[in-house]
Amino acid sequence: MVILYTFISEEKHQYFLDQYLNSFPESFRQDILKYRRWQDAQLSLLGRVLLQLGLKSHYHIDEVQIIRSPDNKPYLKDHPLHFNISHSKELVVCAIGEFPIGIDVEFIDDKINYLDFQFQMTRHEFDKIERSKDQIRDFFLYWTQKESVMKAHGGGMVIPLDSFEIVNDECEIECKKFFTKEIFIDENYQICIASDEKIIKNWAPFLVTSEI
Repeated sequence: MVILYTFISEEKHQYFLDQYLNSFPESFRQDILKYRRWQDAQLSLLGRVLLQLGLKSHYHIDEVQIIRSPDNKPYLKDHPLHFNISHSKELVVCAIGEFPIGIDVEFIDDKINYLDFQFQMTRHEFDKIERSKDQIRDFFLYWTQKESVMKAHGGGMVIPLDSFEIVNDECEIECKKFFTKEIFIDENYQICIASDEKIIKNWAPFLVTSEI
């Protein structure tokens, strides 16, 4: 498994559009051009570029078709590999692996009031954050763990965040176990990856920074 990442750049925005946009299907190109903010367009575009580069460089796959499952989770047609993309603020990450995975990245915003999200936590989770010496960072750890698990599960937002609890980097949804692991890329971001494969807990991340 490999995780690729990069940071967006306003000065390179037109270059990225000229260099990469035409290599994707028309529907994706139109989606990118609909964004009003260059940041949103570039985050979405570079997520797919990272996937493209990762498949080619690490799995020797040049062309793939991305389709969606009935629950709207994207996957590679006719390939056994799995992938997941996430972005926040200026960072884009893409995880590619041999088993189902979910990855989530969040910018650690010190201005956030975690109390606004109390209704989405279990009592134990809220108490743990309340007792923490760094409540904001622990809140984002909680959030990225939960989001990555839901993405690995594939059920999306139909799964309430407070319906499962992560203890020692493990949880259970619908009688199925999931495992999480923190990933460090930048001190301003919290990142977690999740899978139903226990190997993820002891996996040493293979991180690739992409100079796109």
